Amino acid sequence: MTEHTAPRKVRMSRSERRLQLIEIARASFAQRGYDATSIEEITIAAGVSKPVLYEHFGGKEGLYQVIVDREITLLMSTLAESLPDGVSPRKALEHTTVALLDYLETNPDGYRLLAHQSPDGVSTGVFSPVIGEVTEHLTSLLASMFERLGFEATSTPLYGQLLGGAVAQIGMWWISEKEAAENGEPVSPLTKEDVAAHTVNLLWNGIHNLELKPRPIGWPDEGEKIVPAES
Repeated sequence: MTEHTAPRKVRMSRSERRLQLIEIARASFAQRGYDATSIEEITIAAGVSKPVLYEHFGGKEGLYQVIVDREITLLMSTLAESLPDGVSPRKALEHTTVALLDYLETNPDGYRLLAHQSPDGVSTGVFSPVIGEVTEHLTSLLASMFERLGFEATSTPLYGQLLGGAVAQIGMWWISEKEAAENGEPVSPLTKEDVAAHTVNLLWNGIHNLELKPRPIGWPDEGEKIVPAES
């Protein structure tokens, strides 16, 4: 008679267990929201007891804060890496807009976490972290350009808020349109490239100087030499 034994559970290291809890909670918070997600369901999914979660994070708020901080770091690095050295101000705006849309498209769970109101006690600032991080990024880009043009330094944060809020809000609207289309609603979302082109068209040219047909993203600036693509 053959004796069957249950497979042995692999014991995780402390860092592996912490990451497991973060990944399980991240998906649950994104899909169901903070209030609807319980510590019990997270620990059951992870196969651990509640004290293990408390040991790592101190509670649900602590776990949520860690997840939000990780997402903000990812968004900041995505925006920073999107900007090559020495590009024109318009190209910088193009790169930032496309980078944000890329982040929202490839990190839907992260977007849902950052775009919605956080619970009391979780530090994310007054505005949505998505808007806050994009605003900070664009304000830093504007600072050097405004100094060159002779604008008062005190006006830079104002313009940064205007640009950051617009870019972030457009990105979140686009994701909502895509999700509505995926759920069978009668909407036809624009492509990522078209959203970026129209956004840059308005923000760069202003309403008075809107281009009738926005130039494609990546199109050379005026006077910029076009380098043929390698075959």
